[in-house]
Amino acid sequence: MRSISVGAILAAVLGLTSALAHAADAPDPTVFDNQFRIGAYYLYFHPDASDITGPGIPPGENLNLNLDSVTTLYLAYIRRLSTHFDVELAAGWPPLTKTVGRGPATVGSVPYDKQVIATARWFSPSLLFNYKFFGEDHAFRPYVGVGVNYTRFYSRQSTAAGDAISGGPTSISLPASVGVAGTVGLSYRFSNRFNVNASYDAAVIRSQLTADTAGFLRTSDINFGVRAVVVSFGFLF
Repeated sequence: MRSISVGAILAAVLGLTSALAHAADAPDPTVFDNQFRIGAYYLYFHPDASDITGPGIPPGENLNLNLDSVTTLYLAYIRRLSTHFDVELAAGWPPLTKTVGRGPATVGSVPYDKQVIATARWFSPSLLFNYKFFGEDHAFRPYVGVGVNYTRFYSRQSTAAGDAISGGPTSISLPASVGVAGTVGLSYRFSNRFNVNASYDAAVIRSQLTADTAGFLRTSDINFGVRAVVVSFGFLF
């Protein structure tokens, strides 16, 4: 009978140990560090605005503002940090928002209440740090996140109704806003590389509206009270 040397046995054991170690260190083929999402933002507002003040505003008129709800494209990039944490950069296609008068039916003889008096577009990305519940092997994963929102307003326009109320052609100013943002959501992974997601988002967005009519300035401080329902599909890579 051929003898087996101790050296050969040791070599075999060491080879098996090395193979097992490499297998343990190998990345999980079902775990991906990057994700891209596309979907829809359903944005609505609970604005808290001070009454418009300035030259030509009759005392006691209580002129205030509201905003119409909008729907726009949602895009996000998510980077996995660990089993339970990731970072998300989310933004929507800049929506056209309409500012609506809230208050008396008329200002003098000019209609005011429920009139669209101004429009603007928003560039409003949010950077979020998310905590995901359960493990990588769970199809359903709730998550919560908190971060910061930056909003820049552009293409600000006073409408014909706004100009009539202001007494002539009017320019609109809305400085940029930086505030806290948050999200609560649920992700369902229905295949190795795809998931579907739904979340409820909120952001603190504040600015001061200034309407300039031939040098006459009227102002209102606005907390836009932004809320959003987001539905999206995700691709993992």
